[in-house]
Amino acid sequence: MDQRRSPSASERKRDPERTRALLLEAAAAEFGAKGYAATRTTDIAARAGVNKQLISYYFGGKEGLYKELATSWHSSAAEMASTEEPLADVIASFVHTTLTDHGRLWAWSNLAGDSPPTDEAFLRAQVDQMRLRQAAGELPADLDPGLLLLALMAAASAPLTLRHTAGQITGEDPATPEFATKYAEQLTLLVRHLSDRT
Repeated sequence: MDQRRSPSASERKRDPERTRALLLEAAAAEFGAKGYAATRTTDIAARAGVNKQLISYYFGGKEGLYKELATSWHSSAAEMASTEEPLADVIASFVHTTLTDHGRLWAWSNLAGDSPPTDEAFLRAQVDQMRLRQAAGELPADLDPGLLLLALMAAASAPLTLRHTAGQITGEDPATPEFATKYAEQLTLLVRHLSDRT
């Protein structure tokens, strides 16, 4: 059976942008819940309420859909990480992404290591942003910008990647918006102390 068949006339009458958005939203939820390898296109299509062949039609298949999600996330993350915002505020914003499907998708990608590579160019651009912050005096000159970015990403994602440990340390549920806000405030203070030392 040809996975790349053209959609039927009734499918073409649908709003293609809406269909793409439904598929992307469903894919984020499925990839976030199961990881790349365990996610089936049938489940994505069922969650979106559309024909499975539309995944191939719009995205070229599961990998293309995953890469489209990554591109979308990179655009949003790049806006969040703008050098016009203080680094402390950027890190706080990233803490809140741990409550989203994108946060879980990112965690699965790192833990399982089975998803298509999509992040290298984005991450290198983020290291360049850290260098700009360093040159502007926002960060100490003796810190390696790439390793600092890695450490801050790990810290921002702790409520997701260290959920049980965070719960045991604090006695709170790290998966709640209230915890994310409280943790983001503390991480913001930590990053501001780092910036104050420049």
